[in-house]
Amino acid sequence: MESTLKKALMEDPEPSKAIDFTDTEIAFSTKTDKELSKMGKLFTLMNKSALVNIGSKLGLIAFKLRLPFVDYIVRNTIFEHFCGGENLMDCQGAIDTLYKHDSLTILDYGAEGKSSEEDFNLVMEETMRAIEFAASNNSVPVVSTKITGLVDNDILVNIQNGKEQNESEKRAYHQLYERVDRICGRAAELKVGVFVDAEESWLQEPIDDLVLEMMEKYNHGKVIVYNTYQMYRHDKLNQLKNDHQIAIKTGYLFGAKLVRGAYMEKERARAEEMNYPSPIQPDKTSTDRDFDEAVDYCIRNYKQIASCCASHNLESNKKQAELIDELGFQKDHPHFNFCQLYGMSDYITFNIGKAGYNVAKYVPYGPIRDVVPYLIRRAQENSSVTGEMSRELSFIKTEIKRRGI
Repeated sequence: MESTLKKALMEDPEPSKAIDFTDTEIAFSTKTDKELSKMGKLFTLMNKSALVNIGSKLGLIAFKLRLPFVDYIVRNTIFEHFCGGENLMDCQGAIDTLYKHDSLTILDYGAEGKSSEEDFNLVMEETMRAIEFAASNNSVPVVSTKITGLVDNDILVNIQNGKEQNESEKRAYHQLYERVDRICGRAAELKVGVFVDAEESWLQEPIDDLVLEMMEKYNHGKVIVYNTYQMYRHDKLNQLKNDHQIAIKTGYLFGAKLVRGAYMEKERARAEEMNYPSPIQPDKTSTDRDFDEAVDYCIRNYKQIASCCASHNLESNKKQAELIDELGFQKDHPHFNFCQLYGMSDYITFNIGKAGYNVAKYVPYGPIRDVVPYLIRRAQENSSVTGEMSRELSFIKTEIKRRGI
């Protein structure tokens, strides 16, 4: 992610002051009084996990039944808050507002789980348009893509299970390779980064292999392609280090986006149902430990690794910022990045940006029906991460009180 907040690199950066994450005036500076009040009501509802779980199930049923009122409700609640719009041009307002408040934008076309060749090609074409849009907009250094929007999931599952492929399956994988190669090739040509999202463990291995191939092909001189490492998996810290060593031996730069993960309940349930060891860490402490160690590893090896701390955990963001300062590194070096989802953790994003670090919001967009799975995960994540959710809600209430709304 190239920093566009400063034109030149500073050789002797001044010592940084500790970031004040409790500064709610900065945290919610992008919100009008009306928007902040609406945000407070939305987050109060999402803080009730039982309500979110019931609402998520009913929402999916209502969309499948194509009930007429559902689009209106979703558009004016969670879609409006968590998405940039239904197309790229809709996102421009959010992009401009973020940039004015020291945050860059990562564009994410919200399609996933597609099943036809026509759909796969449409997702590829939309991703290519996003890359071209980003290249003409200096506040959008990266786009995100999901492999599950570019191929039938069964192809990935069968490859991971070592199942012999028939000619049709081989052709489908070749078409996937061509789509991903076109996306990464165009990104390299236009000097735009590509974050490849992580998926469920039972189809992740062929994605990892494909992404490393793309890194080898395009990560020369500048990191274009980044893989995503879900640190709630107990094997990912070692894989991160091993993949980095492969990059060193093969002679290309390494890109890593670090997340905790988004499929924990599904992973554990499947492991129990199919009687295999769960890939998920035994507890949150183990996840936090591996995440922070991964951050430390990437920062200390920044000459070969461009990384992104894509986290809503306050302590992990603080640790990355403090480590950069402690080691005397330039805080806006293009290999040091922070990222949070649009509509979440504003108290982290905007205070980090104000302090001069590279930070971005992940801004999803797409037709409402296509992004419903993403929106439901956002609501469920907010309700399950009670500590971070409660902290954010308390900050919203503090700012509402400060403004006298």
